[in-house]
Amino acid sequence: MTTVVVVKKSGQVAVGTDSLVTFGDTRLPHRFEANEKVFKVDAVGGASFVATAGTVAHFPALRKALAALPKGELKLHSKDEVYDTFLKLHPILKDNFFLQTKEEDADPYESMQFSVLIANSAGIFGLYSYREVFEFKEFWGIGSGRGFALGAMNAVFSKAKSAREVAIVGVEAGCEFDKNSAGPVNVFTMKLKASK
Repeated sequence: MTTVVVVKKSGQVAVGTDSLVTFGDTRLPHRFEANEKVFKVDAVGGASFVATAGTVAHFPALRKALAALPKGELKLHSKDEVYDTFLKLHPILKDNFFLQTKEEDADPYESMQFSVLIANSAGIFGLYSYREVFEFKEFWGIGSGRGFALGAMNAVFSKAKSAREVAIVGVEAGCEFDKNSAGPVNVFTMKLKASK
């Protein structure tokens, strides 16, 4: 899978990822393919960085589905905006990208089958399979290396000077201990808007 993190600290947000793609037992490192796991979208309210964990097929499908939304409907700067946007995306992903929505027979809702982290000037957000949306206060991680990343980020958060610094430590921990994560580490940052 991967290690993906988001961090909010000192007036800055950061999203960080590893660069390894795996197919079963096969590893496709950055040397052989530019494995970018973050993309930028221009949403109402400003730009957002979006990253996913799970199958590699999620990345182009999500990027193209978000681009297909009318500009005025692409909103990612609050929990409700993220929820509403992904609710609108769900039928697009099913109809145009052939998303399989079933995970278990007892599913309460159709699944989106992936996890997403979003960083923008309003904060850091996470979205999970049933469109559960979270707004994180400090940091979070997804992917197979998330446990290592969360522990490392927790250990350095109070001492670190920036969101970027915390994100690097988190992804590096994932790369060090998770067999499905490897460098180079990519980190993207953005300034937070001042709170009202």
